[in-house]
Amino acid sequence: MCIRINKFREPPVFRSRGILVSLVIGITGSIASGKSTACQYLQSKGATHCDADKLVHRMYDPEKPAFHRIVKAFGNTVVGDDGFIDRKILGGKVFGRPEEMARLTEAIGDIFAEVSGVMKDWRQSLDPNEIGLMEAVNFIEAGYGQFSDVTWLFAADNELAMSRLMARNNLDQEAAKQRLASQQKWEDRAPAADVVTHNDGTIEQLEQKVELEISQILSKHKTGTLPTSKYMSWYDKRI
Repeated sequence: MCIRINKFREPPVFRSRGILVSLVIGITGSIASGKSTACQYLQSKGATHCDADKLVHRMYDPEKPAFHRIVKAFGNTVVGDDGFIDRKILGGKVFGRPEEMARLTEAIGDIFAEVSGVMKDWRQSLDPNEIGLMEAVNFIEAGYGQFSDVTWLFAADNELAMSRLMARNNLDQEAAKQRLASQQKWEDRAPAADVVTHNDGTIEQLEQKVELEISQILSKHKTGTLPTSKYMSWYDKRI
């Protein structure tokens, strides 16, 4: 379940000094680009966060219809000892295989409605001084940007991302390469993003970049100078 983590605490890092501020920001980027680390940092400052991947994972819990559709499509071998879908085994069957990924997406169900529904709810439930972060690896491609005020893309050098992925997920080089190859390059996503942050350094350096960017975003939003998201013009051209 996606819930609000907390409200802004004093001293209010993102408080608006008397002007109502409520933002929905899409956080995206390929695997191991630093988007989750950035979200964790912003959460520590009081932002509300939803991980679209985890939201989707809940859609195929054992008691959900999607669980049975996935087992039917990919076999009993994708079910772990705990009775849940083993995402590592399932990932091995679909990453780098567009047709299999399409089968999985169809089996899961209406992912778009699930994710966009959270952002729509935030428009009603977020307090004026709160920020909502929707983290999704396919935020741009899936069309979620039409529900956010800002689309924020994180990027990393491919070799560095591969090294991070191998260490984090205990993958061999071929498996890591396959996962990275299944996603769009950041350069192809950049035209739809309002902010592009390169994460080629340390965690501390990334946090400094995130702090600077969020301060600039909020400054523009408070003064009414935050431009319409670039995502909308990109999206209009695509459709």
